[in-house]
Amino acid sequence: MKLILKILLLSIVVTSCQKNQKDTLSNMNTETNPLLSESNLPYFAPDFNSIKNKHFKPALLEGIKQQKLAVEKIANSNETPTFDNTILALEKSGALLDRVSNVFYALTSAHTNDSIKIIQEEIAPKLSELNDAIYLNGELFNRVKELYNKKDSLKLDSESLKLLENYFENFEIAGANLSPDKKEILKKYNTELATLTTKFNQTLLEANNAGAILITNQEELEGLSDSQLKSLKDTAKGGWVIPLQNTTQQPLLQSLTNRKTREKIFMSSWKRADGTENDTKNIIKEIAKIRASKAALLGFNNYAEWSLQKTMAKKPENVFNMFKGLIPAATKKAQNESDEIQKMITAKGEDFTLEPWDWNYYAEMVRKAKYDLDEEQIKPYFQLKTVLEKGVFYAAEKLYGITFKQRTDIPVYHEDVLVYELFEENGDQLGLFYGDFFARSSKRGGAWMSNFVTQSKLYNKKPVIYNVCNFSKPIQGEPELLTFDDVMTMFHEFGHALHGFFANQQYPSLSGTSVARDFVEFPSQFNENWALHPDILKNYALHYDSGQSIPQSLIDKIKKSGTFNQGYSLTENLAASNLDMQWHTINADDDISDANDFEKEALRTTKLDVVHAVPPRYRSTYFSHIFGSGYAAGYYSYLWTEMLHHDAYNWFENNGGLTRENGQRFRNMILSRGNTINLDQMYRDWRGGDPKIEPMLKARGLQ
Repeated sequence: MKLILKILLLSIVVTSCQKNQKDTLSNMNTETNPLLSESNLPYFAPDFNSIKNKHFKPALLEGIKQQKLAVEKIANSNETPTFDNTILALEKSGALLDRVSNVFYALTSAHTNDSIKIIQEEIAPKLSELNDAIYLNGELFNRVKELYNKKDSLKLDSESLKLLENYFENFEIAGANLSPDKKEILKKYNTELATLTTKFNQTLLEANNAGAILITNQEELEGLSDSQLKSLKDTAKGGWVIPLQNTTQQPLLQSLTNRKTREKIFMSSWKRADGTENDTKNIIKEIAKIRASKAALLGFNNYAEWSLQKTMAKKPENVFNMFKGLIPAATKKAQNESDEIQKMITAKGEDFTLEPWDWNYYAEMVRKAKYDLDEEQIKPYFQLKTVLEKGVFYAAEKLYGITFKQRTDIPVYHEDVLVYELFEENGDQLGLFYGDFFARSSKRGGAWMSNFVTQSKLYNKKPVIYNVCNFSKPIQGEPELLTFDDVMTMFHEFGHALHGFFANQQYPSLSGTSVARDFVEFPSQFNENWALHPDILKNYALHYDSGQSIPQSLIDKIKKSGTFNQGYSLTENLAASNLDMQWHTINADDDISDANDFEKEALRTTKLDVVHAVPPRYRSTYFSHIFGSGYAAGYYSYLWTEMLHHDAYNWFENNGGLTRENGQRFRNMILSRGNTINLDQMYRDWRGGDPKIEPMLKARGLQ
């Protein structure tokens, strides 16, 4: 999943007026703060050897100050508005803030600490105020509007025209047409939301860490391998510590034979932010309420209606219609799977009703029985670095011709981070990639991609991109083995990275992944398809000890089990997506007395609670996508883009499959286009027509 680091700044890429920056910095001692000047490292990569916690706050404040001055200069200009003195100047209105915030918000999510948390709390409302100072500035909007109204006569190139349209639309969406008194109310809402989302993220991080389970009796961990036990061992705490991942279900539930241990882990996950000292229920109610009030102020019935304006879905009813088309088939298949698992429980001589904490354990038994496939059989063939270099990178080389070289001379923010330089087929430099794969207490849950440096021909910048995951780290000396789900996550996140690396835009705010939420997941999900392609799989699925390729018999089993548990998978996703939309289609005057009751009713009314043992992938209280990140009223996008990616792979299969020609065409027509043209049209131009849902239903085993 992609982390949207600049939520508060919407789609403005904060780059700066050079004169203002030089004038301001001439009065500052830049030697004491490396963030106040461009990095001297390759690709302007951040110099983590020099950057300290103390540098962030003054650099962020200086960046905010510089952008405010630049924006005021544009807004108060006596010159007739032109593209250069208004739109281009706005696009250049804060390079310092962009550079600093890219690094700072990377660390708030991937490697935070108490100092960073304090700065984050202080800066969040200031960034919100800056955003309002731009988008609610009447004089500035009038200049943009004047240009927009005569855009046809400006004779702009297509990307410059798109930039003008993008700014105008963003101003309107942000509330530029409101009266002065309503703008003041909106500013208050925005500041409150900035503070609350920061509070939610920090509270949830504490909840995740506090929710870790300490087991002191090894018998309770029966079913785990020796390597798993070693990785969980915590001598200082006198036992084995099981950390929580951000999803409802936890990976070890698949292996643990002790039912009470499974229940303990599941309930710790389920209740991590409900009824504990890190309870988020009141925070999420307040966020949802303020978002609804903000939408009403802007003239919309609910927050989702306001939020979906520039997406492919466009309206909440289109999202709900998608749900209605999928829920019956998904829950029917999930019920069949539940019945099958219940039979397995009975066959094992057990006498209890299937519960959520039992599902993965007994589903694994069913999978072994039906497909003779054991996760422990395949893990030895998935060693992290081999998967990365001979799988993820190899697929990119075959499709797009790019090559990779590890760099050990580039400073990183944590010792686990790997760095690679990317090259075009002709040897030209393409960018830098950082991979941060292991879980730790300083990192939030989940997986994501973002930029340290965004591609831009305007500034002659090549991309510097990072992927962050939360795989279990083995103890020293043990192989770094992955589950197949982990493998798919690596392919997924690198799909986002490719979208960023292949960006070919003049303007940074239109570059790469700066697209609608329900399109941004398309390249990443599409890239997952290559994980099981025969040519790719046999190249990277090598036994960590013997070096032997994975046997064809195991490959066949993996593929045959591809539709296994898909009813569960789709239903848990639909449940989370539905919760998101339900929270964001409330009215401003709706009274939500209890978040748990709201959640239950949201699932009941949409018939997503009919299969008792299938909980939502994320419960509301720890749904960081929607309450702490940029996916509010947007989690549906994973399902929306799933339709696109299966349809796209179907095109590849019908047109020669894994070839350089097909890869280059996809790069040229999709991955390199950023947000420069209408996304629906972009897809149709490449595909030769509208996407079809049948390939998705087939892949899910629903057809």
